Amino acid sequence: MAEKEISSAEAKRIRAKVAKQTKDRQRSKARRVVKERARYRVYDFKDFIRTYGVVGLAVGLVLGVQVKALVDQVVASFINPIVGIILPGTGALVDKSFALSIGSKEATFAYGAFISVMISFITVLLIVYFGIKALRLDKLDKK
Repeated sequence: MAEKEISSAEAKRIRAKVAKQTKDRQRSKARRVVKERARYRVYDFKDFIRTYGVVGLAVGLVLGVQVKALVDQVVASFINPIVGIILPGTGALVDKSFALSIGSKEATFAYGAFISVMISFITVLLIVYFGIKALRLDKLDKK
């Protein structure tokens, strides 16, 4: 084969073309690596959600907040007035309090508000307990 001499301008152009092809291959490889890592992260995230029941936890949290709001309203609208009538004194249950004084110092204890919160807590606790028992969620096996 006969060797052909090339000019320095042509050699420069060939080197630039080879450098550009090399750079393009490196970018393409980097994009593939980034894409594969991103895909792995998505699958890893999905696996995390499935394994630890994050969706179920989120649904439970939302439902729990709504049940708490409903129970608070039932307690405030129906139970507190009945208990307020039964307890001595006047006014609603949350307004029930007593004062204790020692010397010149006085402290007021709002036992009615405490009783109201306890009734609300116990009601939510009972609803959750009987809900779990009724739906047999305590019998579910882990994966």
